[in-house]
Amino acid sequence: MTSVWLYSLTSVVFVSFISLIGVLTFGLKEDSSKKILLYLVSFSAGGLFGDTFIHLIPEAVSESGFGTHVSVYILLGIIISFIIEKLLQWRHCHIPTSEEHPHSFAYMNLVGDGVHNFIDGLIIGGSYLVNIQIGIATTLAVTLHEIPQEIGDFGVLVYGGFSKSRAILFNLATALTAIIGTLVALSLGVFAQNFTPFIIPFAAGNFIYIAGSDLIPELRKEEPRLVKSILQLVAFVLGILMLFSLVFLE
Repeated sequence: MTSVWLYSLTSVVFVSFISLIGVLTFGLKEDSSKKILLYLVSFSAGGLFGDTFIHLIPEAVSESGFGTHVSVYILLGIIISFIIEKLLQWRHCHIPTSEEHPHSFAYMNLVGDGVHNFIDGLIIGGSYLVNIQIGIATTLAVTLHEIPQEIGDFGVLVYGGFSKSRAILFNLATALTAIIGTLVALSLGVFAQNFTPFIIPFAAGNFIYIAGSDLIPELRKEEPRLVKSILQLVAFVLGILMLFSLVFLE
């Protein structure tokens, strides 16, 4: 059990500090940032789908069979993500655009991001409770998603009136809620036997929602061009293949 705590906390601290990635955008022009982010979004969408269908759902089925309860937990993950998005006006602005976000939204974005990171922490901790391989695969999927998300959130805060240094500091503060989520997951895992059979399909639903509702639509905002579309597809498939490669670690 000690190794589970060590792996979980190390992973979630690593994921939390991805919020500092905004530092790398200091010297980039907005056009350059958008071009890079498009392919990161494609890659992370593939990673989330890869983790969902190659690791999480098969693990949930192997644990308790592919009964109705697995489908219900997956759907619950999608529904909870939808509710959070609606109630907190949570939106992952993976490609920063200053024309769509008023100043007040920057603060709302911080609240929503904190809740989302808390859920990420729950998912990471719950995955490691199943086994180390599932935990690593899920951490990788979360990491792939966090990179474009945190760059996007950084752009929202800067547009909302934050200085770049203050935006990075606030982004880090909300990212640290993931650590609280992991601590909660690990604590519940010790005392609740039915926790991990729920959190794995729930995480799958959460990832399906993020990839399908947040990431894929970002790729459809620009005018379709053959070369860009092919590169996005390549990045998407590479994200899936990276998660598939983790099967050989199991």
